[in-house]
Amino acid sequence: MSEQLKFNLPQIKTDLIRGIKECNLRGLIHSSKWLSELNFSLQIPNFDANTVDAGSYSGITQDEFDNYFIAKSYFDTREYDRAAYFVRNCVSSVPRFLYFYSMYMAKEKKRLDNSPDNSTLNGSAQLKDLSELMSVLNEEYNHKNLDGYGLFLYGIILKKLDLTKMAITVLLESVHLVPINWSAWLELSPLIQDTEHLRGLSLPKHWIKSFFIGHTFIEIFVVNEAGISLFEEIQNAGFEKSVYATSQIAIAYHNNRDVDRAIQMFQQIQSVDPFRLENMDMYSNLLFVREQKTEMAHLAHKAVEINKYRPETCCVIGNYYSIRGEHQKAILYFQRALKLNPKYLSAWTLMGHEFMELKNTNAAIQSYRQAVEVNRRDFRAWYGLGQAYEIIKMPVYALYYYKTATQLRPYDSRMLHALGEIYEKLDKKSNALKCYQKACNVGDIEGFAMLKLGNLYEKMGDQENAVSSYKNYVNVERSTSEKASLITAYLYLANYYAEKKNDDATHYAHKVLELDETKQEAKAILKRISSARAKPENEEDDITEAIMELEPEPDILQTETSGEDMDMSLA
Repeated sequence: MSEQLKFNLPQIKTDLIRGIKECNLRGLIHSSKWLSELNFSLQIPNFDANTVDAGSYSGITQDEFDNYFIAKSYFDTREYDRAAYFVRNCVSSVPRFLYFYSMYMAKEKKRLDNSPDNSTLNGSAQLKDLSELMSVLNEEYNHKNLDGYGLFLYGIILKKLDLTKMAITVLLESVHLVPINWSAWLELSPLIQDTEHLRGLSLPKHWIKSFFIGHTFIEIFVVNEAGISLFEEIQNAGFEKSVYATSQIAIAYHNNRDVDRAIQMFQQIQSVDPFRLENMDMYSNLLFVREQKTEMAHLAHKAVEINKYRPETCCVIGNYYSIRGEHQKAILYFQRALKLNPKYLSAWTLMGHEFMELKNTNAAIQSYRQAVEVNRRDFRAWYGLGQAYEIIKMPVYALYYYKTATQLRPYDSRMLHALGEIYEKLDKKSNALKCYQKACNVGDIEGFAMLKLGNLYEKMGDQENAVSSYKNYVNVERSTSEKASLITAYLYLANYYAEKKNDDATHYAHKVLELDETKQEAKAILKRISSARAKPENEEDDITEAIMELEPEPDILQTETSGEDMDMSLA
């Protein structure tokens, strides 16, 4: 018969607590879970956990250590209901937060599992569940029982329920209490409307505030230069190796449509952090704009090797299929990205673009609407909605969406150009003129605002301004592919100067002659100009001949007009 086992239980308890901490530090979540379950089963009265360096776990009372350890291990393995159950009666700050956070994550997980197509972000069932959780947190908040982390969770739920003002207030309280919690800053940023709103916020005096302001500048879009400047200052102040700071500068260049600089920055990021996937979908967007198919293929292959189950990877692959014209496959990968993260903004917007390519307007509208749900500052989604409603001939709706996009990007000529066109369709010519004029003033990206301005002046019968606009348009050097867009301007100028008998008419007529589509019209104008030049001499000869025919010869006049006849006529 074997000797009876005898364990030193306090020593085992000590070993278990140390092992849990060491495994957590090393990311060994399943080992930590096994040790936590064992530790929970080993109840030793009056065991002093402080002897195991438990002081590093501040915010957990002595008698709640075992419950916290086992709940945290279940949380790490995504068993959220199970985690919440074991800390349901805890009162110290860390286990209490873990209880609320586990409840929240359990509801989120169930919602995603029950909506395989992610057709809506805010279903009625979810709102009901969150309302129940919010009621509990609201009571805790009113009794001032929430610490900075609890306020962060409360702020998230208020934000989800569209209680924006209250969410801002609560999140501000959270960052004042725990400024180091970057997640709270990220939840606050999308709620800020503009730079005036940002300046009016009472933010804590903490070094992390500079990162937040720079991030928000870039998120607002219209102050990208300020964001670039601030992050460059941050780099110079000691964070020159910060990949995050570099990526924010790259995003700002992307927003400014400085494609080459943005690509250069993303390549720099890849060189120092080759396995980073954050923002790589944005990098693939830039490669898409430059039509660099080979580079896109390499990027997609590399992303799959790193982690094919990341939403960024799915978006990179989706962009690759899109540039190849395989739009159905692109949509499939954007849907996979959304399955992994239903709030992945890029996937919603890009999927909307793909549905537009397939002329599935209704599906595109749904995708763009979901993008707006995720971030109401996504001007691309608002612009996409405008295009979709314009296609289905609902210009009043299109006007609303284009106006919203323009408010978000007031210096983007593409937004102004689209807004001007919809004003034209609604016969609001004065508003359309203002849009085209502003598009020209801010720097016309597409290069067609001046042409549209000339067309509109022509329709309004304002010849002088039409001529000025058309001349400004044709004076800019254009590629061969844009020659067709010059026909309208050249024809108008040639006809206008032909009527005015101005020598410029020949110049513009010859320009029209260079274009195959309008050679016959050009020849007709040149013939008219030639006829007009010959006309003055012919007219002078005709008039001289007419006068000579009417004038009698001098000798006949003298012969027939006698003095006698003169007397008779006088009599």
